Amino acid sequence: MARHIYSCPLRWSDMDAFGHVNNVVFLRYLEEARIDFMFRLAPGDGSPSFAGGSVVARHEIDYVRPLVHRHAPVTIESWVTKIGAASLTIAYEIKDPEQVYVRASTIVVPYDLAAERPRRITAEEKLFLQEYLDQEPAVA
Repeated sequence: MARHIYSCPLRWSDMDAFGHVNNVVFLRYLEEARIDFMFRLAPGDGSPSFAGGSVVARHEIDYVRPLVHRHAPVTIESWVTKIGAASLTIAYEIKDPEQVYVRASTIVVPYDLAAERPRRITAEEKLFLQEYLDQEPAVA
């Protein structure tokens, strides 16, 4: 099972009044990593996969440790924990080599923008996602 690795820069504006990255900013970090992961299959190779859009149906976030602003990026590891007919679950860890700051998951639904409705996961998308499939939860 592979994990997608995304190097996410921290911005000065991500910090809150308490001197650490604000909780809502982590959703943006997850979004950046998810888009980088899902669109690796699509446009550059001429594949229509995931190009039609997707919507988030659910987020779950466990804040493990505060993340203080610094110049070095943080690593976001992403992998798939479930592939359904019309949804998938992506798990994440936002971390450094020595510690985890956040564990999270997102349920993503592929979406047909023209028809304005959810759609099924294609065979090509499923094949791509299976490379990252790990049904075991991350170690706490």
